[in-house]
Parts: sequence; C-alpha cells; structure tokens
Amino acid sequence: MDAVICQACGNRVAVVKFSPAHTSVQWTATAAGNCAELRGNGGGPTPGCAALRRSIDNAVIAGALGLSTREQDLL
Repeated sequence: MDAVICQACGNRVAVVKFSPAHTSVQWTATAAGNCAELRGNGGGPTPGCAALRRSIDNAVIAGALGLSTREQDLL
C-alpha cells in the first residue's frame, strides 16, 4: 500500500490500486474522523470521499501510484 494525501484536506490514507476500477483505501480512525465528506453533512456516513478519489486519480496520472503487482497486497 502507498500513502496518498488528500489534496483537499491533507488527510493521509493507505491506497492500493488493483485495476483502474478497483482501489482499496485504508483509513485511519483519525483521518476518517477529520474528513467532513466521509462523515457526511447530516452526520450519516457517505460511500466515500470524492476529494480523495480525485487525489488518488491525480496520483495515478502523476505516476506516483500505479497498479499493484505485489502479491501481499491481495491478502
């Protein structure tokens, strides 16, 4: 897993890309608690954070995050 920092809020999460459509994100309790979008506007959770998805996409475009070929990432 590689670290990705959200360009909107600065939260750091661990990310692995298994395919262009399959991304696994590991949130720390602190990062999840600090993400307004993840918490949701009404206090209910949302399916994810669009700002973080854009940050992950930008990391892929910049070449900082690629598709995983590491078998340990599949565990």
